[in-house]
Amino acid sequence: MHLYDHIFSILEATLTTDRGIKIGKSTEGRTITGFIFGSGAKKISLIAGNHADEPIGPLLLKKLVSYLSVLDKNHELLINYRWYIVPHTNPDGEHRNRKWYTYKDTETNLPKYLQHVIRELPGKDLEFGFPIQGKIESLRPENSAIYNFWKKEGTSFDLHVSLHGMRATYGPWFLIDKDWIDRTKKLRTKCAARTKALGYDLFDLDRRGEKGFQRIEEGFCTRPDSQEMRKHFMALDDSDTAQKFHASSMESIRSLGGDCLTLVTEMPLFLFPKKEREMNWPDPYLQKWSEQFAIWKLKLASGELTSTQCIQEAIKMGVVAMPWKDQMRLQWQLVVAGLETL
Repeated sequence: MHLYDHIFSILEATLTTDRGIKIGKSTEGRTITGFIFGSGAKKISLIAGNHADEPIGPLLLKKLVSYLSVLDKNHELLINYRWYIVPHTNPDGEHRNRKWYTYKDTETNLPKYLQHVIRELPGKDLEFGFPIQGKIESLRPENSAIYNFWKKEGTSFDLHVSLHGMRATYGPWFLIDKDWIDRTKKLRTKCAARTKALGYDLFDLDRRGEKGFQRIEEGFCTRPDSQEMRKHFMALDDSDTAQKFHASSMESIRSLGGDCLTLVTEMPLFLFPKKEREMNWPDPYLQKWSEQFAIWKLKLASGELTSTQCIQEAIKMGVVAMPWKDQMRLQWQLVVAGLETL
């Protein structure tokens, strides 16, 4: 069986957490659960939920651990790899955001999302809260728990994927470790082909290195970097915000040694129409859609717009929810392409 084809069984898996390891507690005292599977030489880290308003990554990893937990010990996924998985790094944020989704949803409800979504700001952002030993401390207890989980066996990792999402774009986006650009051509080809086969355009953006985002090609960009984040805000004379950025999970896991391939998925909850445009940044077209979502949110809050009217208006403007299964398929494709790159 091709590695990608496991997604069909993963998507059908019944969620269970029976074999989890308590790796720590959240800021508010909720349990953070990790999972270890397999005996292979390649060590794989998968995490999701660092931004708690992005539930698709956690759902995929919850299903993946359910799937891995019932495999025979001689299965290819277990004899070739050793998996370290934290399905949701942020149970407090998960709890607050459950007003607008359940893990049985098939797509995101726009009015519920706009009325109830909560996103943590810099200073509480888990993705940029990780430590580097001897250089920078953890931002939150969640970051310490995950870092210590990685250090459990005292050896470096081969692959780390942090599953993320976006509110709305016209297509999926994939972020790649800058040190691996020259070694990921096949990875990019496979992810692009899978995206197009599922009927989606690739998101394309050129931020010209701002915050560490450097365009590689259509649909692919380097991942953000904490040092570049700090430099960005220092240039804006905002030292307070700059100091709130610790290391990302990608930087932190690479600090453990070796040459870990680090990847990030960015799957949109909502898709708006693609428009041919110049590669400017800031992008007026993207800003227009950001403002439109803000307008819908205000109108829902004031009662000027009902939920039904909001959905109807969005459909007329060409805004649709991206099916959760398709988001998970593309997240798994990036993981698989990462494994094949190793």
